Parts: sequence; C-alpha cells; structure tokens
Amino acid sequence: MTAVLARGFDQPVAQSQATFRAVMQALANPGRLIAFRSTLDTDTPLPVNAAALGLALLDFEVTFHLAPSLSAGSVADYLRFHTGARAAKTTQDAALAFLDLAKDTLCLADYAQGTPDYPDRSTTLIALSTRAETGMAIAGPGIKAVGTLGIAPLPADFTVQWAANRAGFPLGVDILFVTEEGFIGLPRSTRIVGGV
Repeated sequence: MTAVLARGFDQPVAQSQATFRAVMQALANPGRLIAFRSTLDTDTPLPVNAAALGLALLDFEVTFHLAPSLSAGSVADYLRFHTGARAAKTTQDAALAFLDLAKDTLCLADYAQGTPDYPDRSTTLIALSTRAETGMAIAGPGIKAVGTLGIAPLPADFTVQWAANRAGFPLGVDILFVTEEGFIGLPRSTRIVGGV
C-alpha cells in the first residue's frame, strides 16, 4: 500500500510570497513575533507554519536536514515531493535544518557557519518552539534599545552557544523559531544582553 502525502500549497505563488514576507519581517525584527497562520491543511507531517516555511524556502537547489524527532515520519518525503529539495547528508551540508526544541538537542556548532567569502552559505535553523511571555534581553540591528526573545524551551547553555555563534560574525547560523502564532527571528547579528 502506498502512503498518500498531504497536499502542498493550493496557490503556490501567493502562499509562498506571504510566507516569505513573514520570514523577512521576522529576521528584520529580531525577537518580535510576526503573526502568521498558514492556510495549509492540518494533516501535514509538520506543524502547518513549519510546513509552509519548507514549501516556501526549499527548491531543487536547497538542501535540508531533519533532526531525529522529525526524521522518522513522512516529513522528508513531503518536502522532497512538493519542493524537489534534497535531504543533506550531514548537518554541515544543509541550507535549512528543521528541529523540535522540545525533543531534539540544539548544538549550533553542528551546522554550517558559512565561509569568509560566502557567509550566506550557512544553515538557517527552523526551530519548532513555543512562545514564552518572558525571556532573554536582546539587542542589535532591527531592535530599538532592547528587545526580548521569549522562546521555550531553550537549552541551558543557549546564551553560551549564541555568544560563540556571534563571535564569528559575519559567519554563523540564523534561527527562525516557529510557533502556532507565527515566526520569531534571531539573525546572527543579534546579541543576547541578559535575562528579563
């Protein structure tokens, strides 16, 4: 028996553009929740907002990696079928990496950091998460004075990992936190300045 894959976008151009605009807003406004609710069917193998990101950002030239909690089901088949993208052999080969912060270990150093000539060849992490009312104080481009990164769960050593990620700027990974309510961006240019 052949499994039936969930549907992709009904209107690929319009839905991809709407998703991409929300992603750009999230990365331009670090820590701020950009409200977004995909109109994809809820039977996708990923939460609908994460599935929309995959459909909008992946294509035949973009590789992806799935963390262990997402690799056992039909996520890879869904993304390959609807986008033509290839699964990366290692985390270092992935342009996009999907993980669930509640189930997978986050180690930023495991992912591609880019090179001095091509810093854009780093991995963007798509992190399934939950919005929290409190969080870490953040500063940097796109933030007036000090903002808040209210995401849960984050590993206990996240501030140390993020400091190491920032130390190599312009190299480093960017993170898109995906919640039921929308997207929260954390580009590599953002620094954590303390707890809130």
